[in-house]
Amino acid sequence: MEKIIDENKQGETLILDNKKGNGKKLFIESYGCQMNFSDSEIVASILADQGYNTTQSLEEADLVLVNTCSIRDKAEQTVRKRLAKYNAVKQINPKMKVGVLGCMAERLKHKFLEEEKIVDLVVGPDAYKDLPNLLAEVEDGRDAINVILSKEETYGDIAPVRLNSNGVTAFVSITRGCDNMCTFCVVPFTRGRERSRDPQSIVEEINDLWSKGFKEVTLLGQNVDSFLWYGGGLKKDFSKASDFEKATAVNFSKLLELCAKAQPKMRFRFSTSNPQDLTLDVIRTMAKFNNICNYIHLPVQSGSNRILKEMNRLHTREEYFELIDNIKKLIPDCAISQDMITGFPTETEQDHQDTLSLMDYVKYDFGFMFAYSERPGTMAARKMEDDIPADVKKRRLNDIIQLQQIHALQRTQAHIGKIEEVLIEKSSKRSDEHWSGRNSQSTVVVFPKEQYNVGEFVNVKINDCTSATLIGEAVGYSKNN
Repeated sequence: MEKIIDENKQGETLILDNKKGNGKKLFIESYGCQMNFSDSEIVASILADQGYNTTQSLEEADLVLVNTCSIRDKAEQTVRKRLAKYNAVKQINPKMKVGVLGCMAERLKHKFLEEEKIVDLVVGPDAYKDLPNLLAEVEDGRDAINVILSKEETYGDIAPVRLNSNGVTAFVSITRGCDNMCTFCVVPFTRGRERSRDPQSIVEEINDLWSKGFKEVTLLGQNVDSFLWYGGGLKKDFSKASDFEKATAVNFSKLLELCAKAQPKMRFRFSTSNPQDLTLDVIRTMAKFNNICNYIHLPVQSGSNRILKEMNRLHTREEYFELIDNIKKLIPDCAISQDMITGFPTETEQDHQDTLSLMDYVKYDFGFMFAYSERPGTMAARKMEDDIPADVKKRRLNDIIQLQQIHALQRTQAHIGKIEEVLIEKSSKRSDEHWSGRNSQSTVVVFPKEQYNVGEFVNVKINDCTSATLIGEAVGYSKNN
């Protein structure tokens, strides 16, 4: 749940420039969070070296891969429908091979391969480097599976191909896995324990992106605040590190500073944060560097201490308020967004009211809100009854959404009259005469195109707004150009 799901990107087919000499066709779709879309870039990079060029035509594909998510039931049901479609095409093109990647692959490996027999290949999120060997197994007529979760694998040595990129913004993975055993979440079981990537490889990737014209990077991980590099290995083993390793360790605050200094004109964001791990050092580093955006995605999940405890969230309502207060004190114009789950097992009306009152205290800029959906394999599914009726979940979710819309409008209205730096990303969805970009707070800003171009930093005067979008006019280039 603590990962942003962009509904507009679900099922997106990835495409990149053809590599000369490649004769095989790869069709790859992605579902779930940005980590999955980032992983698909890595997969495409590996397979490009195995003779595969991407295609958007399912019918002409030699290999069909779907990168899956186990966070929500909706994504899982969608993937099952897509697998049915792939197999219908396979009846016409029997040479076509079908594979499942990612979190759902790890969780449902035996169902897919042995019981339902609907795929040829099952590859977990730590096994993408093994794809060439697995494909060789498939070519020899055998089912192939590798869902072993690695203690080390971070793909730090693979430069992803940037698929369907706008050439302006990019995602750079810095951690894999998660050690926070939230009872509603399947990630620790599908992506393994937390391990961090070598900071030098991260900086090298950022420098390479800058040389290719990218202007903004989002540092990505299940829990970026837990980043800790001490020469390799799991975060949980840090206590066994040598004195030298401990003295030279790089935490998330230091990594942010390394990135900000490496490319002073590049903008940096990060996602996702966990309240129990977000330290004052990180907030101070954000305040220190102008090129670190004033935006934090800070999932809380519930405003009730009792429900937070049931979720195994290792923070209280009061500790969350203290963190919010510190953010607003050190970065007054920082935007904050949320993840919220309503209808968690045993949730009462008072628990629900606690969530609404927490929202009133914080006044989030935007949020990602869900009714609880029991996920097989999680602690909640094993030990708790999903006892909140669907109509109650729906009503409570509607309460949360309605309140969030009120707060979102209040937050966007506060920008009116200000001049803000915007990075132009693309044409506006509603008008070819307007650009669309984001300010430091990650709010979408639209304004007339005039002489400006994609990838430029522009100062925009904000004249109007909706609850989700700022509307303005450019007043000149910013100092970043």
